[in-house]
Amino acid sequence: MGHFRFYNKQDILSLTRIRRFETKLGERLQVLADPNQLEASLQQSSASFVLLGIPEDIGVKANMGIGGTDSAWLAFLNAFANIQSNDFLEGSDVLLLGHFDFSDMERLIEQHAHDYEERLAAYRHAVNAIDDEVEQLVHIITQNKKIPIVIGGGHNNSYPCIKGAAKGFYKAGVLPIAQINAINLDAHADFRPMEGRHSGNGFSYAEADGYLEKYFVLCLHENYLPQNVWMDVVNNPFVDCITYEDIFIHEKRTFLQAIGHATNFTNDTLCGLELDLDCIEHALSSATSPAGVSLNHARQFLNFAAADSKVAYLHICEGAVQLSDGRTNPATGKMISYLVSDFVKAMSIA
Repeated sequence: MGHFRFYNKQDILSLTRIRRFETKLGERLQVLADPNQLEASLQQSSASFVLLGIPEDIGVKANMGIGGTDSAWLAFLNAFANIQSNDFLEGSDVLLLGHFDFSDMERLIEQHAHDYEERLAAYRHAVNAIDDEVEQLVHIITQNKKIPIVIGGGHNNSYPCIKGAAKGFYKAGVLPIAQINAINLDAHADFRPMEGRHSGNGFSYAEADGYLEKYFVLCLHENYLPQNVWMDVVNNPFVDCITYEDIFIHEKRTFLQAIGHATNFTNDTLCGLELDLDCIEHALSSATSPAGVSLNHARQFLNFAAADSKVAYLHICEGAVQLSDGRTNPATGKMISYLVSDFVKAMSIA
């Protein structure tokens, strides 16, 4: 975990706009007592949730996507730290751990890769190194029976989240085998062939390696579902999906009925909740779409799925404040902040 930067109280207070007669979340969030004693400090903490960032776009570029997913973390943190601490969400149940910084890897690739093919291979090789570090940290958090809240980054980080949580909760004695389920609210299945690690095949690798048992994709877009992936989904009894079109165009189910179907499919063991921001209409991501669910739908998904699942972790990814092609949306950080706060509230009630 040589690329992880732990936060202290001053780091979060520097982002928090302190105001007389009010208390902001940044004033209430816990930080690690001693980064040199990670496990002991996690055990001592009363927080149920451990919040961390993976501001990288290496996995997206390895999937031939548009860079920029490294820009969401700090914007999210700025928004989240300045939520009001009140009876609805007080804040001290969340420990803010810090973030990964893989920018040195990216610089190395940009400087030394001579052509597109070489660069693509280097990005995919780098994702393996990212996997190892993220998995190790998620493993430590979950073996101490805390729930990670991971803000990405690309969807490549689903694989180390699944693997780390499965191994961590198994080591903690919560699971009989190192295997969990996942529900993914996403326009894409991210179940592409294992052609080298990237943001489009995290779930393929997790399933092939035995850490993902059941996988449910909610609001999959029919227009962006490769035929080979579709065949893998329909021929696998441990994978299920409901397309966006079946809910919102053909109206075969309501959105809430679809969430219920997903949680029922995955309720036999711990379940990771995945939310790819490209599922939200006009949200800025490497795969921004004019068609998608509303932000309110995404908030409802986290609210109901968190309350109705045995949650292993939350992973929100693929969002950007600024893409490498110049497009910007300063509201992305605040959007993620709403989603995280909805999740924590739902878990606290559940």
